[in-house]
Amino acid sequence: DPSCVQGKAVVSTQSTGIIDVKKTWEKLLLAARVIASIENPADVCVISSRNYGQRAVLKFALHTGATAIAGRFTPGTFTNQIQAAFKEPRLLVVTDPSADHQAIMESSYVNIPVISFCNTDSPTKYVDIAIPCNIKSIHSVGLMWWLLAREVRRMRGDTPRTIEWDVMPDLYFFREETKEEEEVAEVPEVQPAQDAYNAAPQVPTDPFAVAAAEPLAAAAEPLTMIAPASTFPAKEEWVAEPATGADWGAEAGGTDWGADAAVDWTA
Repeated sequence: DPSCVQGKAVVSTQSTGIIDVKKTWEKLLLAARVIASIENPADVCVISSRNYGQRAVLKFALHTGATAIAGRFTPGTFTNQIQAAFKEPRLLVVTDPSADHQAIMESSYVNIPVISFCNTDSPTKYVDIAIPCNIKSIHSVGLMWWLLAREVRRMRGDTPRTIEWDVMPDLYFFREETKEEEEVAEVPEVQPAQDAYNAAPQVPTDPFAVAAAEPLAAAAEPLTMIAPASTFPAKEEWVAEPATGADWGAEAGGTDWGADAAVDWTA
């Protein structure tokens, strides 16, 4: 019976459960007060293993400072101190009690209070505050997380109630991959110019053949290497003749050293 699960928040009919929106708002405010009472915002852990709520919990953690676990919940995160992903939160907020049953079960072992969004047929075991809403719709899940984040910010004083919050609820909605691919603008194909089709094909030229066909210009003077001018001062040449103009190889006094000037030996 849905009325037994959610109490007075659900009006049961033959096959449909109608949720009282007033009761939903009251439970939402109660949950916001509990979250705002936590001194360290990082001690609040928000979890969503379903795809519809993963983007919502990441945005909620961004705007409120909570710790988000989007995707598969690793068993032992709250009980096994050896693993690297071990956490000790003071409060747990989940999207779906059925999908996040492992996190709710471990929170009961370590006495962590649990806040959960619940549908008319959701199990509420180990759930302390159940917020009745439709958790099977993409827009409903995103809107509930957005309302909860806005109330938490207002109670903490981050966003005054007199000013409208500038964050749109669309940021909390899950976006399918097919829709994202359709929204991506296609890159236009660049068409070649019309003259490119009528232009004559260009024949590749061989640079070696072109160089061989050109006649070599006759040089007027032979090409020689000219040494650059020296920048050092000119030095005295050792082989230069002395300033006196004398010849060192000439005989001294005009006489022959091998001849006897005083005695004539042939006489």
